[in-house]
This record gives sequence, structure tokens and C-alpha cells, in this order.
Amino acid sequence: MEPFLSLLLVLSELEFNLNIKNCSFLDDSWLLPVCDVYEVVPCRKLGMVLRYLGGRVFVLDLIEGSQAQVDGCVQPGDIIDEINGISLRNASNGQAGTVLAQLRGAPLSLRVLRWRAEDGSVYRPVVRHLQELQQENPSLQLHPTSLSPPRQESQCLRDGRIVYIVQYLGKASVGMCGGKEVLQRGVALVLDQNQPRKVVLLDLKETHVTCMEKETKQEIFQHHYPEISCVGRYNQSDHTIFAFCVADCLETPQSRSFSCLAMHAGSAQECEAIVTRIAIGFKHTEGFV
Repeated sequence: MEPFLSLLLVLSELEFNLNIKNCSFLDDSWLLPVCDVYEVVPCRKLGMVLRYLGGRVFVLDLIEGSQAQVDGCVQPGDIIDEINGISLRNASNGQAGTVLAQLRGAPLSLRVLRWRAEDGSVYRPVVRHLQELQQENPSLQLHPTSLSPPRQESQCLRDGRIVYIVQYLGKASVGMCGGKEVLQRGVALVLDQNQPRKVVLLDLKETHVTCMEKETKQEIFQHHYPEISCVGRYNQSDHTIFAFCVADCLETPQSRSFSCLAMHAGSAQECEAIVTRIAIGFKHTEGFV
């Protein structure tokens, strides 16, 4: 009994991360792939070019400007394993398209198996298939040395989406006008308040923007894209401060006022990417929000 109890003691000190949904490759290998869930609201076109190899549904390419390309949650070479709980294992040609057609107009939940392993190398059980895909799409890189640099601390994954880690500077009222002409003044008003900066998670979802404290996960604000009247970068800085104006009250448009919410990104490039994604939010939501 003592040796058995010793083994149990060792097990009690280990951390287990068991995802019973990530079992699609257990018949092929004990090496499990990285498994993520990609949530997407109804959209006109998801924008993924799919290829069927070895009973798997691979993403060959992403259409420029599509919902999938904007979200950045699926990459060429990844495998679509499930759509809304419907397994695509051993799928025949066109099966994923048939499932998507049946779910047209409904929210989608895609279980995605990554072609990159936890250590950044190529997931070995799919190397042969990826080589076939590369012949059709030469831009698909297979070697670990050519992989994109690891995601920095300015970003993280949350529910399968890229979430930005930024500093929340504060909020200031800008009066009855919420156009782009008040954005610079609004940021200056926020900076003049000299409020303590908060490290937050900025989640740019398909229909709305949410912001929560990184440590406590307490929500600071949530605004749907139609509530946002303008967005842009602050001209008086190193182009790392951005802001957007929102309507304080939508029920009484005759007397509503606007507020400016300002944030600080990790770099000018990331600041521009955030502003662009918020702007694209208007385009992708105008049809169903």
C-alpha cells in the first residue's frame, strides 16, 4: 500500500489539463494538437478557402477583408474539426460547406486544431498533409525557423480571439457632439484628469467592444459598434494613444451627450491595428445589429 500511496502523492502535485474534446488525433498519435474554439456571429461570408485531405478539413487560405481574415483566429494550415458541435472528422468533399449552409444566419462555434504544436514546431501528424497544401499555396510556411514571432505580452488569446493588452487612461465628457473633430480635445481632457492607468484586456468582438481589468476581470465598459461615433489616434503623442467617442444615452437622441474613452497601446503599429479593427466593426455589423 505504501508504494501506491507514494504514487498518489506524486500525482497530487501534478497539474492536469485534460480537454476531452481534443481527441480527434488519438487514433493517429498520442501527440495532441493545440485546440482552440473560434466563436463568430452571423456574417455574410466567413472567408475561408478549405481543402479536404485525409478526412480532415484544412484551411488553405483566407480571403482578404473577410471576417475570418479580420479576426485573425484561424490561419492557413489549421484544421476545422467541428462546427457547432458537428464533427468534421473523416469529412467528405464539400461537407463543411453543407454544414455552414444549414447554419446560415446562426452564430458559429468552430473547434480549430492548430498546425503548430505547443513549442512552435509543426504538429508532426499533419506534416505530410501540410506539404501537399504548400504545393497549392506556396505562402504556407512549414519550417519552425520561418514561423512568425511568438505573440508578445501586448496580446493574448481569449475564447479563441486575439485580445489586446492596453492601458485604460480614462473617460471624459465632450458635450453634445461626438464627431471626429472632438476626438483630439476629448483625449486631452482625459489626460488632464491624470487618472491612474489600468492594465486592461480590450476585446474587439464582431458586434461590440468590451474592456475589463486584466487582473480582476471586472468589466469597465461594453459598447456595440453603432454606439461609437468616431475612433482615431491622438496626434500629440508617439501615436500610441487612441480613443473613441460613444453616445451616453441612446434612448433620447435629442438630448444625448458623448464621452471620449482613451487608451494607450504598446506600439504605434498595434495602435493603428486596433483603430482599424474598430472601424471595420462598423462594416461587418451594419447588416445585423
